[in-house]
Amino acid sequence: MPLNKDDIYTKIAAPDMLDYGVYLNVDQLLQCQKPTDALCNGDELQFQIVHQVEELWMKLMAYTLVDIDAAMQAREDMKALTLFGRVHVIQRLMITQMDLLETMSPRDYQEVRLQLGNGSGQESPGFQLLLTLPPELWKTYQQHYLAGRSVREVYDTGFTHDAAYKLGEAMVEYDELFQKFRAMHIYLIHRTIGMGAASLKGRPVELLNAGTRHRFFPELWDVRWQMTDAWGGTYGKHRPSISDDVADAGPDAGTDAAPDAALAGQHSGHGSPTGMPLQAELPDKGAK
Repeated sequence: MPLNKDDIYTKIAAPDMLDYGVYLNVDQLLQCQKPTDALCNGDELQFQIVHQVEELWMKLMAYTLVDIDAAMQAREDMKALTLFGRVHVIQRLMITQMDLLETMSPRDYQEVRLQLGNGSGQESPGFQLLLTLPPELWKTYQQHYLAGRSVREVYDTGFTHDAAYKLGEAMVEYDELFQKFRAMHIYLIHRTIGMGAASLKGRPVELLNAGTRHRFFPELWDVRWQMTDAWGGTYGKHRPSISDDVADAGPDAGTDAAPDAALAGQHSGHGSPTGMPLQAELPDKGAK
């Protein structure tokens, strides 16, 4: 027998509320989407749920970033790193769940788009809040981890793989994942309305690309090219090609002396860095 749609929709709208459901306010949660009979098409429920879940994830991210800031101010380094790890997991979940929206056809999305009024994702309360938090995190990091030190010292000249470095990398990870989330939105636009269309705000959606070029912690990104240029200054920007050396030597170079050297190594215990016979150093073919 086919599924009884009306029966299932009734149970969705009025779930049985035991302790678990009461604690989680499931009845109220399920009322946050349009009633099934008011949906414009079969994809609108998915569209609402994905974006509502994003708002919940961003709420948890903002809540956790406040705790991270407090932990850094108290120099509770391991707690701050653990909480950053939690935020990174949330960010990856947000990126992955965007795939759901790509199961929606461009035509079906146009019907959903008409339900948005003049709204767009740029108005997301959670997203707008998250944009304001990194500058404060950077101030805390500077005050408690860069006092008397430069970013270059943490990453290079005084590098010790310490808490300042690990937290710097956690901030870079946050920054990178945030920009990947933005980039996923750009690809979603490609899939649904196309990059040449005007947004609901009347602006070309191409302008949204500017957000993906933004960096919350530019000092932590810039130190990488600064180090690379400084290191390159010690050995030059153009180094001898190792492939040219191999080509000049020829395919048979060094093969005449190899049997004698190996034999000498077997009899004397010399001829290898370990002092062992060369044959004993050859790995088993099945070894990983």
